[in-house]
Amino acid sequence: MYYVAGLFEDLVIPVTNFHDEGKGFMVLPGDVFNVPIRKDIIHRGTHSTKTISEVSGTGRKPWQQKGLGRARHGTLRGGSTMHGPKPRSHAIKLKKKVRRLGLKIALSARAAEGKLHVFEDLEAPPRKTKNIVNYVNQLENTKKVLLVDGGPINENLKLATQNPLYVNVLPSIGLNVYSILLHDTLVMSRDAVDRIVERMRTPINR
Repeated sequence: MYYVAGLFEDLVIPVTNFHDEGKGFMVLPGDVFNVPIRKDIIHRGTHSTKTISEVSGTGRKPWQQKGLGRARHGTLRGGSTMHGPKPRSHAIKLKKKVRRLGLKIALSARAAEGKLHVFEDLEAPPRKTKNIVNYVNQLENTKKVLLVDGGPINENLKLATQNPLYVNVLPSIGLNVYSILLHDTLVMSRDAVDRIVERMRTPINR
């Protein structure tokens, strides 16, 4: 199945920070954050049966939708090539596609559940966990939070999240299906969203 930009509705969600201050809104591209939920792909991407149930795929749209188009499936294309890729290279490429699609589905599931939040940035005072703890405590039905920043995690954020056992941090390059499923709530910086979208849209060459 091919997922093409423009076939899925974009999501518009509010942007905030650890102080719960309004920082405008951000558009989450539908081809990354609003794809159909397929648990079989999640399973193939993680080989984990324990946490699959965490991806409920309620389909609920907690945020305002951008555009009036209706999300729809892509097309399935067939055909053969005289000098196609060798079986091994084809398998590697397919595996990468499955992992990529699995990540999109996991992100879309969290967005549909209202469990994906976007921050202006993840700046935190050094060695102070109060702001982070207060923010997490006000979230409903939240047991474990994953903070995802764009680039390398800054030292202040590392120090501020050392004590709370229910908060983990990752750079966007390290985000995968399994890390999302291990946490019921996902908090991403604007930069992390931009980098994930770029990563998901980069052609898979091999």
